[in-house]
Amino acid sequence: MSLSLEDKKAVVDRVSGVLSQSQAAVVAEYRGLSVAAMTDLRCRAREAGVYLTIVKNTLAKRALQGSHFECLGEHLSGPLALAAAEDPIAVAKVLSDFSKHNQHLAIKVGAMTGSLLSADEIQALAKLPGREELLAILLGTLQAPVQKFVQTLNEVPAAFVRALAAVRDAKEGA
Repeated sequence: MSLSLEDKKAVVDRVSGVLSQSQAAVVAEYRGLSVAAMTDLRCRAREAGVYLTIVKNTLAKRALQGSHFECLGEHLSGPLALAAAEDPIAVAKVLSDFSKHNQHLAIKVGAMTGSLLSADEIQALAKLPGREELLAILLGTLQAPVQKFVQTLNEVPAAFVRALAAVRDAKEGA
């Protein structure tokens, strides 16, 4: 069943709205992917905050026009899934992890803030730690000097208490 003109405009508006808020977009070919596998992929994408959609290539090209993902337009051919998110690593990880376990999903090309990314570059991006992991590393790094300072300040009274205990033990022994 084909879409009416209003439905097509709504699809283009929805996709272009998501792309305007995204930092990265990836196009993957899903030829031969079962419905159950596609549902699993959609669930994984939703959990990671990744927008994943199947849209006709002509509508996707219209949605890409005027955005910083316009470079993807020439690579749209065949049955494609379009994934986009504010976190570039999340997009790459979701599709890369899923394609490792399912050979029917093939990452074709991606874009990040106007520059085109090859499939190998997307795989390399997927190996980087995610946003939450990077924030945890940063927090640990910022917390380390304060923690060491507190530990050093706490050591002075602890050493004094140990010295008093040693003196007490010496007097009890004598």
